[in-house]
Amino acid sequence: MPETPSAAKLPVARVLPLLGLAHLDRPFDYLVAERDSAAAVAGVKVRIRFAGRLVDALVLERRETTEHAGALRYIERVISPEVVAPERLRLLVDSLCERYAGIRSDIYRAAIPPRHAKAEETDTTTAWEELGDLTEPDLSDWMVYEHGSSFADSVIDGRLARAAWQIAPGHDWARPVAALAAKVAQGGGGVLIVVPDQRDLDRCGAALRDHVGARHITTLTASQGPQARYSRFLSILHGQARIVLGTRSAAFAPVEGLRLIVLMHDGDDSLVDPRAPYVHAREVLTTRSAQEKASLLLGGHSRSTEAQLLVESGWMHELAAPRDMLRRRAPRIHAAGDTDVALERDPRARQARIPSVAFQAATRALEGGRPVLVQVPRGGYVQALACGQCRTPARCRWCNGPLALPSGGGAAAPTCRWCGRMDAEHRCPACGSRRLRAVVIGTERTAEELGRAFAKYRVRTSWGERIIDAVDNAPAVVVATPGAEPRVRDGSYGAAILLDTWALLERPDLRASEEALERWMAAATLVAPASRGGEVVVVADPAHPTVQHLIRWDPAGHAARELAQRRDARFPPAVHVAVVDAPRAALEDFFSHAELPAHAELLGPVDLPPGVELPGQWDEVAHGPAQRVLVRSPLAGRAALGRALRAAAVSRAARKQDQPLRIQVDPLQIG
Repeated sequence: MPETPSAAKLPVARVLPLLGLAHLDRPFDYLVAERDSAAAVAGVKVRIRFAGRLVDALVLERRETTEHAGALRYIERVISPEVVAPERLRLLVDSLCERYAGIRSDIYRAAIPPRHAKAEETDTTTAWEELGDLTEPDLSDWMVYEHGSSFADSVIDGRLARAAWQIAPGHDWARPVAALAAKVAQGGGGVLIVVPDQRDLDRCGAALRDHVGARHITTLTASQGPQARYSRFLSILHGQARIVLGTRSAAFAPVEGLRLIVLMHDGDDSLVDPRAPYVHAREVLTTRSAQEKASLLLGGHSRSTEAQLLVESGWMHELAAPRDMLRRRAPRIHAAGDTDVALERDPRARQARIPSVAFQAATRALEGGRPVLVQVPRGGYVQALACGQCRTPARCRWCNGPLALPSGGGAAAPTCRWCGRMDAEHRCPACGSRRLRAVVIGTERTAEELGRAFAKYRVRTSWGERIIDAVDNAPAVVVATPGAEPRVRDGSYGAAILLDTWALLERPDLRASEEALERWMAAATLVAPASRGGEVVVVADPAHPTVQHLIRWDPAGHAARELAQRRDARFPPAVHVAVVDAPRAALEDFFSHAELPAHAELLGPVDLPPGVELPGQWDEVAHGPAQRVLVRSPLAGRAALGRALRAAAVSRAARKQDQPLRIQVDPLQIG
């Protein structure tokens, strides 16, 4: 059999096998045959024979020589001549791998969609300007914000600008984003817009179509089929796509000439990849902004502590409406106390679970011909009960299961959700009270109660998979969960009532108040201004700091307060925290071989938080239960911590330790 001739120039290809194994996440050298030389360039996928089997690999570079002492194998074939990982994407993946102590092949899996041969036949040579008609965008919406016009001008002129944007009350965020994106694209620049979910994507896409044609917009979502997703990815690679709009994974889209990056609602947990290494879209896009010198806009109704940290560090500036503008646009917001005594004395609260002041606000809006929004923390019916005096969870006397009212309301007595026993004589073991209250009353139960209180008006619910996109500007009561609030067609709500606020504020979660304020402000911005009678009633303790920031419409002040408290307590994002979950024996082995930075601090081990499980199987008798160790490090030591954890994972894999282990760097919930 004749010998295969090597490539005349740069015969050695350094490739990365896409195996998902920590100890094999490094380059290997292979020979390139002359027949494959033109196609086997950096960034293409190839097939190689590795450990006796054929696997996919990514070409990182071509070289003249190798440092490997033995004989080299040839690349089997080039899968496709498409450069699916250009240099800017490879640099991004390397940075994220170090940041998240991850494996590069895991990140490439999220960044590059699977190849679809048919999609490569799609024509992507048509110039962007020829894909449809264009209209001149109106950028006047940015004049609502202090320095908004100068920010837009900087982006259009190609100067670097980064801003944390607080959406003004009553302002449709999609309009200014779409106008700026269209203007940048018409000037030849690339735009990348990332949103948390399909509703936001549809909203932004509709706004973009006011300025550009549908073919000018390239969307990337998980719901697209393999051919559609890969063909759109190729149009981005080839420079045809200038406006890319998508959800979480679109953050990696290799937009040519990237000039503007927009990330909306960066505190939303759907922006975190649920697969290892659990990359957050915000980290992807801030890294891209730094590497590619692209302007960045982080937008939201409130502000995350991570965005506040970037503002306080000077890396980005604030973009918000002036106070006089906020006063003109915001609804009247006030709090109605949610103490048990206050609600017990209020006859309206006993009837419909809302205090009289909220009932009156809703009545005024309905009589004025406008809908009313009622926000509740979750859908369905009552999930559990608690003591009406001290709020201790109500538990079954026989099996310690949670007590609840059965759906449908047929039973008069609370019933255990585990053993099914009814307990008509329940007494709180903490304070002795016999009064019970709902921990969370869902949308369906709330709708029933409000339907009796407002019998003349239609009551609609929006939650879960039954989300209503928009409602008519007519009298109706709309009960919705956070994020599922419908818009009002050609108008706004006359009033909004925020119920069960304590269920959001008192969650045992580091981000409870941050998320609560974002949800409340998102609902309040759908309400008419105070000058037109718009009113928001938050059923909560008026003295609570988060409630006060809502009343003053001060998301920046709330974020600054939260960040200051995190600094005092040494919690993220004021420090970096990595959590490592594994069986007890595996944790001991992992950290005995880890060479952590001197400034790193170990906390634990502790049990996993309730509801958190470690995937995989192991002998719990031999290796112990799953536990968690927290590794805390100053901000300045982020890179060192990531490298150390990654090196420990490589060492563990090389020693063939096969017990499950999970590493998460700066997760949203740390326990």
